[in-house]
Amino acid sequence: MERTLSIIKPDATRRSITGKINSMIEEAGLCIIAQKRILLSELEAEEFYGVHKERPFFRDLVKFITSGPVVVQVLEAENAISLYRKTMGATNPKEAEVGTIREAHAESIEANSVHGSDSAENAIKEINFFFEEKEIVG
Repeated sequence: MERTLSIIKPDATRRSITGKINSMIEEAGLCIIAQKRILLSELEAEEFYGVHKERPFFRDLVKFITSGPVVVQVLEAENAISLYRKTMGATNPKEAEVGTIREAHAESIEANSVHGSDSAENAIKEINFFFEEKEIVG
């Protein structure tokens, strides 16, 4: 079994569609084994997205992710990382396959409703950023 991090972003929590997104996650065969709704501070967002610090979109990314509550989750399944990335769809919702979360719910390339880990190494780092092991119940 593999684990990945999921973040339901502020554009989705603002529209109260976390349940719809979680239904799509579970229907894809991913189990939600940890979940909490939080409001990231600017400092936390800067640390989490630190890999993008030198990119031109970094400040906008921090501003967006701190603009409202997010739902952070740990998902588990065989090949959870690739399965969730397929379930999310392309970053640009105009390029996302029909039936994916971003095709169905994203507002734009920036407000694309969800985040998922892009590698096993990052999944471990990202999960540990938000959760203690005792909070994860598989």
